Amino acid sequence: MKLRPVLNHSLPAILVGLLLIGVFACGCTGTPEQKPVPTTVVPGQTTAPVTPVSATPGPATLPYQVSQIPGTIMVSGSTTVLPIAQAAAEAYMDRNLVADIQVAGGGSSVGVQAVGEKTSEIGMSSRDLKAEEKTKYPALMQHTVAKDCIVVIVHPENPVSVMTLDQVRGIYNGSIQSWEKVGGTASSFVVIGRDSASGTREYFTEHVMQKEKYRSDMREMNSNGAIATYVAGNRYAIGYVGLGYVSSDVKGIKIMSRGTAVEPSVAMVLSGSYPISRSLYMLTSGAPSGLTKDYLDFLMSTEGQLIVTREGFVPLV
Repeated sequence: MKLRPVLNHSLPAILVGLLLIGVFACGCTGTPEQKPVPTTVVPGQTTAPVTPVSATPGPATLPYQVSQIPGTIMVSGSTTVLPIAQAAAEAYMDRNLVADIQVAGGGSSVGVQAVGEKTSEIGMSSRDLKAEEKTKYPALMQHTVAKDCIVVIVHPENPVSVMTLDQVRGIYNGSIQSWEKVGGTASSFVVIGRDSASGTREYFTEHVMQKEKYRSDMREMNSNGAIATYVAGNRYAIGYVGLGYVSSDVKGIKIMSRGTAVEPSVAMVLSGSYPISRSLYMLTSGAPSGLTKDYLDFLMSTEGQLIVTREGFVPLV
């Protein structure tokens, strides 16, 4: 129905019209106007909305509240510890927007030297400090951040699933020359090991090789990831890596210990059953402070140790 134009304007009609205009302008739901969400500004960052606080606080989502300490620190060294350090750095920087934590590999020896010479604030190591390193860098402090085990890996199609430490040592020193001698096919080994700067190699040399020499045809690689990738692509290869680098692309060999075939796993490390387990370290020159300390405290917190677990390593308990 069409509205007829109003020809005779009276005061009541004008008041009604004004009232209707007010109603339509404000809306008819009766709910109060939604206030804009406040924003926070951090220097060097774009503005972002702040989540409104609930009237009824829930449980804390973070077991460790990072500090807003500005600055840049360098973390370098062991490629075994690398994924833990990188994941922790990313999680930390998500909460401390004015911090920059840079992480690089290179091997445990590189990490020891870097923190000793103070070119890095933190060094990563998958082995204990050597006596000569303690003498050269007396201020070094060793912080245990996780546990790990060394896993002997083969191609998934390799029929061998269990070995003794003597067999592993025999393969790496050259006294065993064929997969057939350890339950495999009549084929030669492609033996992969770590380079001389590796803490994983140091531990393997000490606890598996018993300081015997390696075979002359062993191929050396400079990271856990490189070894895992190579073994995944070669049916006759054998290598060793930290637990966090074991995936469906390779097969972890069970190690005979006290008459039992023990699988490389978090549970077996925690129980003390797996025979080639170790601690992983962060190194500092003197007691850590400022951003370095807060990052390490975060890594040692409940949330930080969950990162250790998520990366495939063994948390401290």
